[in-house]
Amino acid sequence: MQSLRPESIVKHMELYMEIMFSKSELTRAQREMMAVVTSTTNNCSYCIEHHATALNKYWKDAGKIEDLKRNFLRINLNPEDLALCIYSKTLTKNENGQNYGTVTQELREVGFSDKAILDAALVVSYFNFVNRMVLSLGVELEKDGGRNYKY
Repeated sequence: MQSLRPESIVKHMELYMEIMFSKSELTRAQREMMAVVTSTTNNCSYCIEHHATALNKYWKDAGKIEDLKRNFLRINLNPEDLALCIYSKTLTKNENGQNYGTVTQELREVGFSDKAILDAALVVSYFNFVNRMVLSLGVELEKDGGRNYKY
C-alpha cells in the first residue's frame, strides 16, 4: 500500500509495533479485539479479516470471532473487554461531536488506568487511520483471506 513511499512504511511499522506489541496493561488479544471492532465499524474488510485472524490465535474460537464482528453485545465478554469494545465503536462512530468522558469513565470503572486508556485510544485512533488508508486506496483482501499473513 505504501510502496510508492517506502520511507513512510518504515515509520508506519514503527508506530504499529509500538501500539500493538509494546508493553501495556492491555493484552495483545484486547488490542486485536479493538482492531476488529474499529475495522468492523468502518466496514474495512481487509483489516477485519487480518485482525480477526490474529485475534483467533488468542481466542481460538472462530465462532466467537464471527459473533464479535456481527455484534459484540451478543457475546459473553468480561466487563473489561466489553468496555473496550464499546469504547472502540463509540470513538470510531464519533456521532454529533460526542464528549467521550462517559466511555472513558466506563473504562476507569472496570479498572483501567489512565495509561491503559491512552493505549486504548492509540489502538482505536491507529485503526481509524489505517482503515481510511486501506479504504481510500482500494486495498483488497488477499485471495487466501489473509490467513497466511505472518503476525
